Amino acid sequence: MKISIDLKSGDFAASPKKDIIIGIDLGTTNSLVAYIQDEQPITIKSQNGKNSLTPSVLHFTQDGQIIVGDEAKNYLISNPDRTIFSVKRLMGKSYEDVSKLKSSIGYEIIDEDKDTLVKIKVDDKFYNPVQLSAEILKSLKLDAEFHLNAQISKAVITVPAYFNDAQRQATRDAGKLAGLDVLRIVNEPTAASLAYGIGLDKNAQFNIAVFDLGGGTFDISILHLEDGIFEVLATHGDTFLGGDDIDRAIIDYWTQMNGITNDELIQDIELNQMLRLAAEEAKKTVGRLEIFSTKIRSLELQLDDKQFETLIDPIVTRTITSCQQAIQDSGLAKKEIDKVILVGGSTRIPLIKKRVSEFFEQQADDSMNPDEVVALGAAIQADILAGNRKDILLLDVTPLSLGIETVGGLMDAIIPRNSKVPHGAGRQYTTSVDGQKNLKVSVYQGERDLVQHNRKLGEFILKDIPPMAAGLPKIEVHFMLDADGILTVRAKELRSGVSTSVEIKSTYGISEEEMALMLIDSIKNASQDVERRAYLEAINEAQNVVLASDKFVIQNANILTQEETIEIIRLNSNLKTTITTGSKDDIENAMKALNDYATPLAHMALDQNIGKALKEVSVFENEIGSS
Repeated sequence: MKISIDLKSGDFAASPKKDIIIGIDLGTTNSLVAYIQDEQPITIKSQNGKNSLTPSVLHFTQDGQIIVGDEAKNYLISNPDRTIFSVKRLMGKSYEDVSKLKSSIGYEIIDEDKDTLVKIKVDDKFYNPVQLSAEILKSLKLDAEFHLNAQISKAVITVPAYFNDAQRQATRDAGKLAGLDVLRIVNEPTAASLAYGIGLDKNAQFNIAVFDLGGGTFDISILHLEDGIFEVLATHGDTFLGGDDIDRAIIDYWTQMNGITNDELIQDIELNQMLRLAAEEAKKTVGRLEIFSTKIRSLELQLDDKQFETLIDPIVTRTITSCQQAIQDSGLAKKEIDKVILVGGSTRIPLIKKRVSEFFEQQADDSMNPDEVVALGAAIQADILAGNRKDILLLDVTPLSLGIETVGGLMDAIIPRNSKVPHGAGRQYTTSVDGQKNLKVSVYQGERDLVQHNRKLGEFILKDIPPMAAGLPKIEVHFMLDADGILTVRAKELRSGVSTSVEIKSTYGISEEEMALMLIDSIKNASQDVERRAYLEAINEAQNVVLASDKFVIQNANILTQEETIEIIRLNSNLKTTITTGSKDDIENAMKALNDYATPLAHMALDQNIGKALKEVSVFENEIGSS
């Protein structure tokens, strides 16, 4: 089968029989999938659900099955240690980043190393957020296939505008593991703008503020739209701020009112989850009614609208502070913002809508369902990528690096891959031979260090350079990649002003079939690559633990009892064996067993060594004083 590729974006181009490309909003609380039907975006209901919202919750059954969505949510109270939620908050995060979550969840986050990727332990297996997010995406993919009665392999996935590179890459990896070719990672505010129909008129110009407060993330983005082109002027926010924090504020209020300590809440996982679900219900109810009341065990819980607004005021203030920063960064005045739109379920709270409207000095628009608007926009972006809408352009990226050949056949990248287009960049070079009059500029595309491994796009000659000693001429080579994927290369000798330029289309470099093979090969090997990387990371971490344990036993031989020494050596020996013979999960379990036993002993040894050091300092000081 012949597959066509748009070399400007690296995406599959339109063909006579278009594949269905779905749009996915992978959310903290709920996730959605949408597609275009009769030129209109619509969301897809889950196979087992009554609406389009699929709770971003996973439950691990005793027999090893993974349940996603509404059915999984039913286990939050009865099996909280096997039920995972708010995975999006863990994406691209380390142990240290998410340590404050421990008091509000029932499942186990492993915190053996604060600087490595967070892991979640269920039974004897360890999962990272990428794997868990992939399970949610698989469920959405199945829902779409069931609804459309067609195989789905391509998707657009949205992320908060404030997601960093690690979080974006984690989202893309999750899509690959779910069997999806992620054609684009789209910022949620851009998707929301599309859903509102903003930018569909090429003759219109808009400045839009998109206020997006979801379950676990917040960002405010200022966008400029002109000639059908979306440009993000500024963005600000917090990937660890959202509806979950509002729930936590309510829980903290209730526990303080009832004299329940944080430690008690951590120990009583069932009560923890019952309070969390009640807080979520209270948050939704107080917005409609003046008071919420319920009973959990012997606890009488109440919350009125005034108390609620007092509790969440610090959170709302944080979002407004971000709005101030975004406006400042954008270079615009508030009066230049033409429209403010609200996105995310948490924007249903009346106080939030009121404060946002007051800040921007205009009524914020929440006319579309804030839970669905991002998924609907993602479906429109998918439709654009499918080639059905020619009049809209979201600032694109170049899929492979563009550069020139330098001495020794080296590739010098001038525009790195994934750079936004339109994009311009230049560098200065010189000659390598005395009296050189002509300079050949060869343009290549690819990621290898040697040009022989990359694709040649074309070449031209800069003629009539005044004769000079080698190294004296200053030759600037400038690349300009426009929005249509057409590359213009200009070379100019700065001392004399001699210049020339050539227009090179990227389609000259790599054939459609070759680009397809690159993408297919990447997708095909994604799962094995991720698994192999996780296995190697476990080995590296375990080897460090082995060395540290050997050193600990030697340095503290006079502190440890014989039984303690024997047990550490035994556990360490088991870990050494597991490194060479076991799976990733076997290594993780052996490492955890050693850490669980040795950590209290390490604390004890540290205390004794510090005490001994202090005594020695005291004795030394007395000797000095008596001399």
